Order: sequence, then structure tokens, then C-alpha cells
Amino acid sequence: MKVVILAGGFGSRLSEHTETRPKPMIEIGGYPLLWHIMHIYAAFGYNDFVVACGYKGEVIKEYFHSFYIRHADYVVNLRDGSEEVMRAAAPDWSVAVANTGLHTMTGGRLARLEVWLQQTTFMATYGDGVGNINIRRLVEFHRSHGKLATVTAVRPPARFGGLALEGDVVREFSEKPQSGEGWINGGFFVFEQAVLDYIDGDATILEREPLERLAAEGQLRAFKHDGFWQP
Repeated sequence: MKVVILAGGFGSRLSEHTETRPKPMIEIGGYPLLWHIMHIYAAFGYNDFVVACGYKGEVIKEYFHSFYIRHADYVVNLRDGSEEVMRAAAPDWSVAVANTGLHTMTGGRLARLEVWLQQTTFMATYGDGVGNINIRRLVEFHRSHGKLATVTAVRPPARFGGLALEGDVVREFSEKPQSGEGWINGGFFVFEQAVLDYIDGDATILEREPLERLAAEGQLRAFKHDGFWQP
């Protein structure tokens, strides 16, 4: 099953970090956020990716183009320029990097990937959200209800740390806990190919008409995730 990662947005909220690279390429622990998202899926055996690029897409293309040599031990002969790879630590992933337009919206990006999504079912998520989602259970849930779409529902993270007080005594400290109030769209979707029929061109925002229509028609189900999630 293919996994689509929407990685084409401008990353306006982190503009100081995204002048030279797209938000999914901001590094955490030496690897870009995009790589960490892919690892969530790969941990459950899903390693066939399609990355929908837009803003600074060339940075993503260059990263994966040079990934193998970047993570390998190799010998270079400085006299003749010959190279020999001694050991490579690259994962066994297939990564398609597709240009989906600079100003294309989230739904439009999915539609532009139709050529890559000929299989009946595919997964999709945003290039800036991580969580300890159980992908196996997510897919099982989607297959169990027989509808066109599944969205992972998450608790919105609190903006600030929480304190449980008795007078001036701090009984419990919780740094930015999940708020526990309501459910929101956490990405990590599973879609049937027919979902693409709900998208009308580049200007279509996935979270507007397509998902709203799917919900109104009873074709959208929620996989509830109470664990870690961070946009």
C-alpha cells in the first residue's frame, strides 16, 4: 500500500526556519521531520512512499537523491575520482518525489498524484505531524468499516504546561499535555481511490469540500488515537 506525504506547503508559521527549505526538511535528531514520519509507517512494514512536493521541492529531491551515499562508508580515489561503497545503512524504501505545484492546495496535491495511486487503497498524511500511531490497527480499522475514508482523530495538545496545585504546593506538573477536550484531525488518513473523485482541481482544500462531503455522506470514519501526537 502506498503512503502519500503532503510536503508542499510554505510552512509560514516557521518562516525563520523555512526560507531555504520546506518545513518537512527541518531536522530533528540529525534527520528531517519527513524522515521521522516515514519511519512511523516503515515500522509497520509500509515503505512505498510518494512525497507530494511544492515549495522548495528541490531540497527534498536532492536529499533522497543523495541519501544512499550520504549514509554510506565509501572510499574515494582523489587521483582519478573513482569511488567504492564499503557499507551502506540505507533502509529498503521506495520513495517517489513528485512535483505537485507551488500553490496547489492539499486536495489538489492528492489529485495530481492519481497516476501513482492506481491501487484501491492508499494512506496519506501531512509532512509536519508526528505521533505514535499504530498503523497496523489504523489499516485494520479502515478495512473493517468498508467506507471510503478514515481519519485519525487525536486530542489537541495544550499550548502550555499544566500544574495541579494545592494552595501553593505543586502536586503534579505536566508539560504541554494532551488537552483531552474534543477530537481534531490528526492526519494519518486511509483512503480508497474513489476519494479522488471528490477533488475538483488544484484549488481544492482536502479538509473542506472533500472531507466535508465524505462526512455528510457517511463515508468518513474516525480512528481514535489517545497517544502522543504533535503537529
